[in-house]
Amino acid sequence: MARRAPSGRVLAAAPAPSRRLARRVLVLFTLSLSCSYLCYNLLCCCGGSAAPRARCPPVRAAAAKKLLQQSRPCGRAAPAEPPAPPAGSAPGAARPGTKRLPRAIVVGVKKGGTRAVLEFIRVHPDVRALGTEPHFFDRNYHRGLEWYRSLMPRTLDSQITVEKTPSYFVTKEAPRRIFNMSRDTKLIVVVRNPVTRAISDYTQTLSKKPDIPTFEGLTFRNRSLGLVDTSWNAIRIGMYAVHLESWLQYFPLSQIHFVSGEKLITDPAGEMGKVQDFLGIKRVITDKHFYFNKTKGFPCLKKSESSGLPRCLGKSKGRTHVQIDPEVIEQLRDFYRPYNIKFYETVGQDFRWE
Repeated sequence: MARRAPSGRVLAAAPAPSRRLARRVLVLFTLSLSCSYLCYNLLCCCGGSAAPRARCPPVRAAAAKKLLQQSRPCGRAAPAEPPAPPAGSAPGAARPGTKRLPRAIVVGVKKGGTRAVLEFIRVHPDVRALGTEPHFFDRNYHRGLEWYRSLMPRTLDSQITVEKTPSYFVTKEAPRRIFNMSRDTKLIVVVRNPVTRAISDYTQTLSKKPDIPTFEGLTFRNRSLGLVDTSWNAIRIGMYAVHLESWLQYFPLSQIHFVSGEKLITDPAGEMGKVQDFLGIKRVITDKHFYFNKTKGFPCLKKSESSGLPRCLGKSKGRTHVQIDPEVIEQLRDFYRPYNIKFYETVGQDFRWE
């Protein structure tokens, strides 16, 4: 209650003890917060009393707003930001597409032009192809389909997955195994004059094993009698009609497309047009995609928009064949003639190898 001074002025009542106590507590609490904040800044900026004294970098005015929005203690590295997603992808989405089992397989034949077919068809936006040969249906079948699937490139629903392993064509178990995976699988076989193919096969082997016997020595069991050694793989592969019988036990001819290795060189756009029709995709790969490389002796892809550079097959392609005695070549033509004729009749196509 207010009281009067002797002079007549009214004096304020002295604060109650409880109010003085509350003010002291408030002052102490404020001092405590200030000390805590100061200690926190010293520890963050200098890394603790044991760490060497570090000076915080000056903050530029232009970056002040950003630092306020995403503050972090000075002297510590900012967490790495995740890479930006590819253009057109949904925010936070993983790599687009799904790994699927192939809908089409280039099953043969070795040294026929399978690599060229694979590289050419990869230009198509609706095709994704495995670059390496997985050898699943001949060497790695025990690993299972999920292992096989894991090797495949990711594809969208509108795209076709393709792989190539030329040795499938001469592997007896391959037709049944592929059929068990999917009876709707489309098969591509690249064939070539079996005599030329055998010489090319031998040339490749000779480059890796220079000490192997001569071509003539490997070709014949008895050259004077004209007995060809069909156990030699280079000879056996060219007996196309024999190997085709195994495939026709599981797949109709309508699911097998035969590419001419010779026309693939002289008319790559024409042959690839037929491949695109067989796969049920639009004819995108045309003459404008190719040019003939005179040094290699076969067509190459013109520069693409993605790389800006022309693309030819590897150094091992276009290798000069070893010289073979013309009489040996003639004997091999006689040997392959009945197999070729049967092959023409079966597939309904004359490849004119005679």
